[in-house]
Amino acid sequence: MAFYLREIMTTNNKQHNSADVTPASDTTPAQKKDIRTRIRHEISNTKKTRWWRFAIVALIYTLWVIWLGNYWFLLGLPLLFDIYITGLIPFTWWKKSKNKAVRTVMGWVDAIVYALILVYFIFNFIGQNYQIPSSSLEKTLLTGDYLWVNKVVYGPRVPNTPIHFPLTHSTWPLVGGNSYSTLIENDYRRLAGLRNVESGDIVVFNFPAGDTVAVNYEESPEYYYSLVDRYGWGTVNTDKEHFGEVIYRPVDRRVNFVKRAVGLPGERFRISNDTIYINGKPQKQPESVQFIYLAAMTSPLTDSQMKDLEITAGDVTPITGPAERQALAMRIPGATTGSIFYQLPLTQQMIKTLSENGQLTGYLKVNDMGLRDDIGLFPKGMAEGWTLSDYGGPEGFIIPAKGMTVRLTAANWPLYNRIIRNYEHHPDAFLGKDGKVYIDGKPAETYTFAMDYYFMMGDNRDLSQDSRFWGFVPEDHIVGTPMFVLISFDKDRSIFNGGIRWNRIFRTANPDK
Repeated sequence: MAFYLREIMTTNNKQHNSADVTPASDTTPAQKKDIRTRIRHEISNTKKTRWWRFAIVALIYTLWVIWLGNYWFLLGLPLLFDIYITGLIPFTWWKKSKNKAVRTVMGWVDAIVYALILVYFIFNFIGQNYQIPSSSLEKTLLTGDYLWVNKVVYGPRVPNTPIHFPLTHSTWPLVGGNSYSTLIENDYRRLAGLRNVESGDIVVFNFPAGDTVAVNYEESPEYYYSLVDRYGWGTVNTDKEHFGEVIYRPVDRRVNFVKRAVGLPGERFRISNDTIYINGKPQKQPESVQFIYLAAMTSPLTDSQMKDLEITAGDVTPITGPAERQALAMRIPGATTGSIFYQLPLTQQMIKTLSENGQLTGYLKVNDMGLRDDIGLFPKGMAEGWTLSDYGGPEGFIIPAKGMTVRLTAANWPLYNRIIRNYEHHPDAFLGKDGKVYIDGKPAETYTFAMDYYFMMGDNRDLSQDSRFWGFVPEDHIVGTPMFVLISFDKDRSIFNGGIRWNRIFRTANPDK
């Protein structure tokens, strides 16, 4: 739609004096003063080609309004009619200016404005490019991948903050500050899509725990609530030099995350020995899933090997201490005191490749050694004894679904309180000293959810900040699903030394689906 607006608004008000219309030089002064006469004149002299262009643009615009579901926007049709047919509004007045500088500057302004209009509509309603900033989805997606994310699949959201600069997410580059306005804020509404989120989908979504941010840590794995747990509320909210301002972000301005949907609304979810169970049934692991291993090797991992295996260098830790090496030699089957030891993420295919070439002689999953202290898991106060590998307890828990009613107790309040307070807008809800839950000032024995929720995890299971740490993803935070990799950059290499991963360009973003 924006393309057509660009074309028509840069060609209107030429009095249609080219191939489109008959020159109006014989119009009398009295006719020029009479708008109705002028309109009739322009309509009668507009050629069929221009009528066809107007019809196409008007149809596209009308279909967009129907999709949007806000019929007030149909008031834009008369404007389109004027742009294409009557030309009463002088949008391109500057083209008649005798000042060359005015024509040059306004020509650039004209091009930039309509390019931004085009970007605004495409990014909000069709799709958008996103960068992968971390290794949480290796090997499916790599750090430095730039993805094309399809927003039509699940249906695009009507922007919560429609007034924003199209090429920024939440802050102005270089100068900082909000690149959006909260003067107008829309309630959550999603346009019709092609389907719902399915199990195994890779999904881009706004970070649920990103509603409150310490701006100096907004792009850090340590988000506001984890900072408060670590340093205390008073410190985080008063030490502005270190943490920055503490501000609120609307849903569509929160940091974008990308994870795999492993639990859907209404499903019972748990993890046992690294295997996900849905409604009591074990789920097949994606081929790209990887865990952290302690590995014994006959020779060091080379830079080219890590590139071929698509391992992020920052995720590889050599173990060089004599005491640690001796302990690992005794613990890892196939290891010797002369082995070279690493802690690194591996898939089953990588284990097979390194074993077959004789380099990997032994390995042991870190989680199997009981060395990891999995603290800070969701839900706080209920996850005691849970780990990344064994999560959810023996029975698991139900992922909330729209319309589902649960009984509220002191035992399950940690699981649902953030949903009720933060996502479904009952900020004063609390668990009383009497063990009862109070919502909107009244005791509530049950609660019915207003939205669907999802459980998201990374394929790099032991190095992924995901729902195991910050909980459910509400449906209003869902952005879209990545379709393919546009381009990929290796941050550990220069552009002229393998910095561009040519083999990943236009690769599918979810080969397991």
